[in-house]
Amino acid sequence: MAKVEEYLQFLRGKGFIFREEELGFISFGQLYSGTNDAQVIAAIEITLKAQKHFDGSYFVALLEHLKSENISKRKIAYQYAKEKGII
Repeated sequence: MAKVEEYLQFLRGKGFIFREEELGFISFGQLYSGTNDAQVIAAIEITLKAQKHFDGSYFVALLEHLKSENISKRKIAYQYAKEKGII
């Protein structure tokens, strides 16, 4: 699994530019929720799909849900998001 920084570089290559504030939310969210890189990457992806842009508070809330549900894999995170009607 890629690290968060590698994933963000991948997204930059695809045209997604994150402002400093948004990068701060990503770092804060990971530290605050105690989530791993796979959970953070899944939350970024789901946030972008659901919101059509990066929403820091939405991202942090989603990370907290992934953590509380013990979801640590991307595929399961997507299943959870579909079940909850997020995407």
